[in-house]
Amino acid sequence: MALSQKLVSSVKGIIFLLALLPFFRLVAFTILDKLGANPVEFITRNTGDWTLYFLCIALAVTPVRRLLNWPWLLKLRRMLGLYGFFYASLHFLTFLWFDHFFDLQEMWKDVLKRPFITVGFIAFVGLIPLALTSTNGMIKRLGGKRWQFLHKLVYVIVPLGVLHYYWMKSGKHDLTQPLIFAALVATLLLARVWWRWSSRLQNKANA
Repeated sequence: MALSQKLVSSVKGIIFLLALLPFFRLVAFTILDKLGANPVEFITRNTGDWTLYFLCIALAVTPVRRLLNWPWLLKLRRMLGLYGFFYASLHFLTFLWFDHFFDLQEMWKDVLKRPFITVGFIAFVGLIPLALTSTNGMIKRLGGKRWQFLHKLVYVIVPLGVLHYYWMKSGKHDLTQPLIFAALVATLLLARVWWRWSSRLQNKANA
């Protein structure tokens, strides 16, 4: 299914605005004092959830593109990934600001002491080079192959994010959402493995 460049740009603009709605909702809830009895937990949970939502949606672009033959979807993937990084940054900022009041030493102790925070911190740090190299200029500087190799880190980062979420929820015995995320991510990654394996078999058969 081919779409005109103008229509694709319109779709990107709409998604760009929609992706900001969770942020504006947080701002509005803060102003209106509707964050509940534990505002820090509300913000932490909300920004963490939206980080995983956007990263999973970005991962889903390629499988959906292949299944529906919508090549124009690739034009949305970078923006969706960057929104994942945006909400991950808010998630980390909440942890650094409200939990540790910008005390880096105390924050680092917490990172080393609590495994679920360790995993989440590693995932966030892993997102930074992906965000910094998301521009066309950086793709040219790195070269296509090196850029693609670097951005395959997302296949490790997203499962780490899900593991972070699972461990956080396991203490509260509320594993429904983490297991849904785990099943979704596993499906998206296995689909890639399957397509690559099938492609290699096809190439051998053609040879």
